[in-house]
Amino acid sequence: MSAPHFRSLLPVRLAVPQDESALGELDRATWSTLHAVQPRPVPPYEPFFDARHRPEEFLLAEAATGAGGTHIAGYLRLARPTPLACNAHVRQIQGLAVAGWARRHGVARALLHAAYAEARRQGAGRLTLRVLGHNAPARALYAAEGFAVEGVLPGEFFLGGRYVDDVLMGRSLED
Repeated sequence: MSAPHFRSLLPVRLAVPQDESALGELDRATWSTLHAVQPRPVPPYEPFFDARHRPEEFLLAEAATGAGGTHIAGYLRLARPTPLACNAHVRQIQGLAVAGWARRHGVARALLHAAYAEARRQGAGRLTLRVLGHNAPARALYAAEGFAVEGVLPGEFFLGGRYVDDVLMGRSLED
């Protein structure tokens, strides 16, 4: 798909099953060794949604384009980190992707702010995430949004011929 002309960001919404194809395309287009621990996807592609990755866990940012249409500019997966009742107050960001043409337009921040609101709506008081140690742009964004490093698993992944840290970050959702 050619890069659409970005006009404005629409309100973030929850995904619906009909978004699967566009989300799969975006996910493949944004794959990078900067954040991926899985190998680059190759055809035939797995479904984007499955029993463990349900549409209602995904927040979508859409952009109005110069042609009068809309395109998915990014997504964020917000899920429970475990099924344990004692952990029900926590939500975890388990993926955030922004299309190349939509970067530097506030898409990631809009998704994060929508995630805070959605997590609170679900009764959560805490939000966590994991980010690869060498992903400096993502780490800077999360730090600017109030996430603090809460732990580091040194050399947790072997990616691209080197060991990479897994950085655990979290923040309170209390006002």
